[in-house]
Amino acid sequence: MKLATLKNGAPDGRLVVVSRDLSRAVDAAVIAPTLRAALDHWERCEQDLRALAHRLEEGTAPGAFPFDPAQAMAPLPRSGQFVDASAFLNHGAIMERAYNLTVKKQEGVPILIQRQSDDFRGPCDDYPMLNEEEQGDFEGEFAVIVGDLPMGSSPAAAERAIRLVTLFNDMSMRRHLFAELQLGFGFIKAKPATVFAPVAVTPDELGDAWVDGRLALDLRIHRNGDWFGNPNGREMDWSFGELLAHLAHNRDLRSGAILGSGTVSNRDAATVGSACLAERRALEVIATGAATTPPLRFGDRLRFEVLDAAGHSLFGAIDHAIVPAATPSTDPA
Repeated sequence: MKLATLKNGAPDGRLVVVSRDLSRAVDAAVIAPTLRAALDHWERCEQDLRALAHRLEEGTAPGAFPFDPAQAMAPLPRSGQFVDASAFLNHGAIMERAYNLTVKKQEGVPILIQRQSDDFRGPCDDYPMLNEEEQGDFEGEFAVIVGDLPMGSSPAAAERAIRLVTLFNDMSMRRHLFAELQLGFGFIKAKPATVFAPVAVTPDELGDAWVDGRLALDLRIHRNGDWFGNPNGREMDWSFGELLAHLAHNRDLRSGAILGSGTVSNRDAATVGSACLAERRALEVIATGAATTPPLRFGDRLRFEVLDAAGHSLFGAIDHAIVPAATPSTDPA
């Protein structure tokens, strides 16, 4: 089952069910007005949403209409909690090698960080950046959205609590990142709003590509139409179930909590490319002693997409441009 949220002027938009080929959608308001409401009442809503999805595939869903990703918000436009991981250790190893970094890590303990969850961006909306000196960067990641998960849950129970899987661009402003890391308390200026794919899917939609709580498909990234990378999600050092169990060690997780994978990174990055500018620049430093790939510039266009085994878009594409942020008007008072 594939779900999306369309713009309607409200903060949480309106929930629609989307066809597997992403060509059509149907309003789900009779079941749940928003994805947030559906997640809060998943046990009651899931069966009806799946029945509606079945009718949409059969062509018998009344009121079906063409699905336009440009009208999509993030599938869950805001959440009670967004936590991001760094579950691809290869990415950190590249950064450490390139810049001679010493990072305090505990063997077998994943790295997680609380993130902004009140303002997610839609897949085709222009992305405002204050200025090019922010050293903007993108980071291609996978994410899961969970139902209620009790404190102390096992990795297996945590994986069963995964309701939806999706894709996102975790925008970063590198100018601020290392300074905020040194403060030891998390990111503020370095991590502005995150951009999500148009569609979130239930894990069963992934078929054989959902392996041990990991998405074993390529994340295809283009910058200004040029190939940038296609790393595969199979190399996560922790599964989503393991990450969620760690997060729920001594806390309950509530429906709608989002967990990101961290930048997708593969050990053969020289062949498959990278999911962020920082990793490519680090590889350039390792290879030649200097980074040459520039940070994001105004007018840059970014595209992120995952294709299934049949070559069809799984989540739809994130396809957005970097633009100058509007300057707030000055209050004379």
